[in-house]
Amino acid sequence: MTNAPKPPPHDEDAIREHTFDGIQEYDKRLPNWWLLTFYGTIAFWIGYWFYTEQSDLAPSDGARVEQELGRIEAVKLASSAANLDDGTLWQMSRNALIVDAGKAVFNSTCASCHQVSMRGIDDGGIGPNLTDNTWVHGGNPLDLLKVVDKGVLEKGMPAWGPVIGAKKTSEVVAYILSHHAEPN
Repeated sequence: MTNAPKPPPHDEDAIREHTFDGIQEYDKRLPNWWLLTFYGTIAFWIGYWFYTEQSDLAPSDGARVEQELGRIEAVKLASSAANLDDGTLWQMSRNALIVDAGKAVFNSTCASCHQVSMRGIDDGGIGPNLTDNTWVHGGNPLDLLKVVDKGVLEKGMPAWGPVIGAKKTSEVVAYILSHHAEPN
């Protein structure tokens, strides 16, 4: 280029040899905060890549999609709690979110009589076994829902419907049904 006058040195820092469009640069080292941020970003990327792509610690994209679809189905099934039928209750018993919610309610309300194992009298409880195929008050899901909702006072089963509500009642029934095979 042309012989451009050199600017006076700033704080005695060296100026690079090259000039581009009449602009000269100082030959300075990058600040430590910038280097720390740069190297920290690289370290974070390596850790994140290992966590998401190499290890089995993070859920895969497919698992996250399945989980979200299950959540959407659970919301749809919960909104249909007013028109429950056998098919809907069986469908609810195959949804992991509904079954987990039903298990929590079962363990807090029903396990005192039926035991956490759901085996009732067979495990030292006072209620009947809910894991076998013998049903005292009807074996279809609506019969089970009616027993949980209205109770059987002469047998000592309280009415849980007014206490826990319709949604939780259907979740408990779904949890119980999840331990059984749907008849064809």
